[in-house]
Amino acid sequence: MTEYGYFLSTEEHGPADLVEQARMAEQAGFTSLWISDHFHPWNSEQGQSPFVWSVIGALSQATSLPVRTAVTCPIIRMHPALVAQAAATAAVQLDGRFRLGVGSGEALNEHILGGAWPQAAVRLEMLQEAVQVMRMLFEGGEVSHHGKHYTVENARLYTVPDEPVPIDVSAFGPTSTELAGRIGDGFLTMAPDAEAVDRFRRSGGGAKPAHGGLKVCWGTDREEAVRTAHRLWATEQLPGELAQVLPTPRHFEQASELVPEERVASAVTCGDDLDAHLAAVGAYADAGFDTVYINQIGPDQRGFFDFYRSKVLPQLPD
Repeated sequence: MTEYGYFLSTEEHGPADLVEQARMAEQAGFTSLWISDHFHPWNSEQGQSPFVWSVIGALSQATSLPVRTAVTCPIIRMHPALVAQAAATAAVQLDGRFRLGVGSGEALNEHILGGAWPQAAVRLEMLQEAVQVMRMLFEGGEVSHHGKHYTVENARLYTVPDEPVPIDVSAFGPTSTELAGRIGDGFLTMAPDAEAVDRFRRSGGGAKPAHGGLKVCWGTDREEAVRTAHRLWATEQLPGELAQVLPTPRHFEQASELVPEERVASAVTCGDDLDAHLAAVGAYADAGFDTVYINQIGPDQRGFFDFYRSKVLPQLPD
C-alpha cells in the first residue's frame, strides 16, 4: 500500500511559503510532508535556505500531517546531540508525527565551519556513531559518550516525545543502502530503484518503510516547464559525487552549465500530461516504496496542487 506525500523544498521557498504549501498539500489530499534541510541552496536561482527546525515548528501549528526531514546531516555542521534535541522538540510539537531523516551530507552545507570534508567512507562511519548518540539521548536519560568522532558528557533531553524519534537513513549507493538497513528505522532515496529497496530489506530493513522523493514541474506549457526545471534544478543531473563535494552554490552553477535542457527534459516530468505524471509517481509504487513524496519545481504551486487533487491522486493505486 503506497501513500503519497508532498516534498517541501527549503532551497526554493521561504518559511511563509513553505507553511502555505503544507496547508495546500493537506487540502489536496497528500498524507504527509518531507522537508529538506540545507544551509545553502544548490544555486542562487533557488534563492532560499531557512532554518528547517524553525519551519517545522510553524508546520506543527499549521497542519495535522506527519513531517520528516529529508535529510538532516548530523555529523559536522550540527553535533548529533543538538540534532537530537531539535528532533525531540519537533516530535513533541507534532504529537509524535515526526521522523528524522538523516544522511552523510554534502560539502555545500557542511564545510561552512571550515573543517575538512571527509571521504564518503568516513562520513558513513560518522553517521553510524551519530545515530547511536541520538538514539541514546531519545531515551531521556543522562548520556555520556566518548567515541571516535563525538563526545557527549552529562547530556539529557528533558523535552522528549512518548516514543523515541524514528530515524530514517538516506542512501544513494550499495554501501549506504546496506547501512540504512542495519541502523535505520526506514530508508530514503531519490529514485524509483527497486534493487535499492530490496538491498535495504535484505540488509536488515525487513518490513521497515522505504520512502522515495520525486521532483516534477507541472505547467500548462511544457517547454516553459522544462526551462523552469533546468534553471532551478539542473544540479540534479550532475554525475557521480559532484553533488557531495562541490562547496558553494557558485560551483554548482558552473557545473550546471554542462547540463543541457534536453537532459532535464528527459529526466524530469514536465508539463500537464496526466499519463506522464501517473507513470512517474507510479514507478515508485512498482519499485516497492511505501511512500513517495512529490515536489513541484517553481512558483506555480497552486496549479500543481489543483492538478494533483483533481486528476493525479484519485487515479493513483492505494
